[in-house]
Amino acid sequence: MDGHVGELPGTSEEPAKLRLKQLSPPGPERSISEVIDGLGLWERPTAATGRPRVLVNMVATVDGRATLSGRSGPISGPADRALFHGLRAAVDGVLVGAGTVRTERYGRMIADQSTRRLRLQRGLTEEPLACIVSGRLAIEEDLPLLGEPSAHVVLLTSSHASLPVSRAKLDYIRAQSEGRLDLTAAVSELRERFGVQSLLCEGGPHLCAQLLAAGLVDELFLSLSPLLAGGEPAAGGGEALRILAGTELQTPAELELLGVLRSDSYLFLHYGLAS
Repeated sequence: MDGHVGELPGTSEEPAKLRLKQLSPPGPERSISEVIDGLGLWERPTAATGRPRVLVNMVATVDGRATLSGRSGPISGPADRALFHGLRAAVDGVLVGAGTVRTERYGRMIADQSTRRLRLQRGLTEEPLACIVSGRLAIEEDLPLLGEPSAHVVLLTSSHASLPVSRAKLDYIRAQSEGRLDLTAAVSELRERFGVQSLLCEGGPHLCAQLLAAGLVDELFLSLSPLLAGGEPAAGGGEALRILAGTELQTPAELELLGVLRSDSYLFLHYGLAS
């Protein structure tokens, strides 16, 4: 959910009375914690291909906009933000494009101490590995995430350059094919070198499209916001982005609906990628 990160750094505490109606498959109302526990993401086997299981988490208006005024924070709501933090607390790594990192000013992955304890109980590290995709390594040195001593950041890049020394721990995956980042090789290396078995992509739309084109996405979590925004993408790319941006997929990705939740007028759709 490319811009849900407008909440970060911030609390990941769940609103006390927040409950979601389970529309499909039919079921009782559930708390965010119960929803995340039901997914059991930290217990799942990895994808059979030797790479991490890749989940994409995005938010959009009813007419398909992923951002308003360049950010997706205005599209988000309390339940959406709580789900965002809940998913973060259940995976080994968080994958994000450099543009989203810059726009949303990423900070600490898990700000809430109780959530860090919960991750340890689930057999995970205290915080997920922060994985930033940047072909040219265009990342500002003053990014809050890089100033976090507790953060472990892995840069997925085709560049031979390196960032200046930061307070965060930095590692690099340099995977190149025909002068460009080889996303398939880079994602596989996250598992081989860092033990990442579940990887949550938070955007942006260009990175999500690239993952789909490479056949690297296993599941999609889409929050549908009860807003109509209008607008057309500007020439060369503008702010009126949908959840996918860039080159049209050669073959549209087919989705299988796994579940639908509701909070007020928000819908939360969970899809698997049809095999």
